Amino acid sequence: MSFKDLKLSRPILRAVAEAGYDNPTLVQEKTIPHILDKKDVIVSAQTGTGKTAAFALPILQLLLNKQDAPKKGKTIKALVVSPTRELSIQIEENFKKYCKYTNLRTGIVYGGVSFEPQKDMLRKGIDILIATPGRLLDLHKQDAVYLDFVETFVLDEADLMLDMGFIDDISKIEHLCPEGKQQLLFSATMPYKVVELAKTVLKEPVKIEVAPTSSTVKTVEQLLFYVPKPKKIELCLHILRNTVKGNVIIFRRTKYGVDKLEKALSRNGYKVDSIHGDKTQNLRQEALQKFKNGDVNILIATDVAARGIDIKNVDAVINFDLPNISETYVHRIGRTGRAGKKGVAYSFCSADEKDYVLSIQKLINKHLDIVEEHPYPLDPKAKPEVHKKKGSKYKKGRKSEASKKKKKRWY
Repeated sequence: MSFKDLKLSRPILRAVAEAGYDNPTLVQEKTIPHILDKKDVIVSAQTGTGKTAAFALPILQLLLNKQDAPKKGKTIKALVVSPTRELSIQIEENFKKYCKYTNLRTGIVYGGVSFEPQKDMLRKGIDILIATPGRLLDLHKQDAVYLDFVETFVLDEADLMLDMGFIDDISKIEHLCPEGKQQLLFSATMPYKVVELAKTVLKEPVKIEVAPTSSTVKTVEQLLFYVPKPKKIELCLHILRNTVKGNVIIFRRTKYGVDKLEKALSRNGYKVDSIHGDKTQNLRQEALQKFKNGDVNILIATDVAARGIDIKNVDAVINFDLPNISETYVHRIGRTGRAGKKGVAYSFCSADEKDYVLSIQKLINKHLDIVEEHPYPLDPKAKPEVHKKKGSKYKKGRKSEASKKKKKRWY
């Protein structure tokens, strides 16, 4: 099948050809006709399968079919809500690429930056708005954004949106749009929460599933290292020195962990940057750009910050901390081995993470290859560390003689 067979008009086909796409991916092939038929759709597909074009191309086509608005006086006809700033920026870049030869106008709003330029852009009028939930609702409270004319409402990365606690925001945004709108829900995984959300939001949706969400890319070699928790940084340095070549993304579970590892690698002379939720939007964009340009070759990230970011030519992924949600493992290692290229995923497992390995292997239906020959092996009998709070050496309610002497009397 070619893009022509999907009944897309010339300006869109020209932009798609220029972007270097020859034929639609499976998710695009299955999804685009239903969206053009104005049906509600729920799509389960992993990142890297061409999901953005699967909703962007038909939305542009539907807007072109009935485009009568001049350049001025435009109203928002399509709204795409996405959980993170990075994903929103990426979605808008794609829309801009595909609508290059039309006079449709896109806009984007997200937190962490000034309100004024965004309000100014909304005043001028746009056809398509890409937004993160918090900033969109803030702008609505300030009467800066009107969703009364929205015809298509897209929820992208719905599972991540719910994990981040946006359920109430999504519900508010959905109610701000007109009742008869077309609704599209895209999610990498389909946990119970997403299925329930779909039931409340969508009307008789067409269900599309592309590749079971538990499958991992065949081009990625998956290696597992059992290592004591305090030795993980040494093992990471050992692998970076002796094994890994090229661009590496390292995943940690916490922002504190990201910062700590970044300092350790910098001290050892590595070109490294990081992204996590506490960094400003500008710093996050800067770090991504440096990694894409090759100014740094190691990027350390938390899962939320890195979800869905499309970075080409990632040679390896290191799971410094194993994720406690098995599906997250699939997303992480999907950052490498893209577009048919080979990649390697290194996973470090300490004594308290062994259960995570079992659930990951169960999900992907495959045993990870254990690497035993490394300098910091974990004792097979090692028990998970239990951190007990140290109690006071004084009995409860008893003060030391010194503190009694120090106390100033009021009489």
